[in-house]
Amino acid sequence: MYDRKHITPIGDDGIYTLDTASWRVFRPVMNKSKCLECGICLSYCPVNAIIGNENKTYLITYTHCKGCGICAAECPHKAIDMIPEGGTK
Repeated sequence: MYDRKHITPIGDDGIYTLDTASWRVFRPVMNKSKCLECGICLSYCPVNAIIGNENKTYLITYTHCKGCGICAAECPHKAIDMIPEGGTK
């Protein structure tokens, strides 16, 4: 039997699922007019919050995004802006 708090079975005091999105103070927002779909943001995201499809269309999912800003810092085209969570620039 599995518990939703654990990645491992109940009774195993090993790994817990972290809600990394609850840490976020800033949110990355992708500017599609600047994005050249190079995938660099996807490769640097430490929590795999950026997804792509077979057409090389990338988007940011906020379920696990912790707002670290690595994607924005590594984007060579400056296509990702960090804005305050719950607000605008």
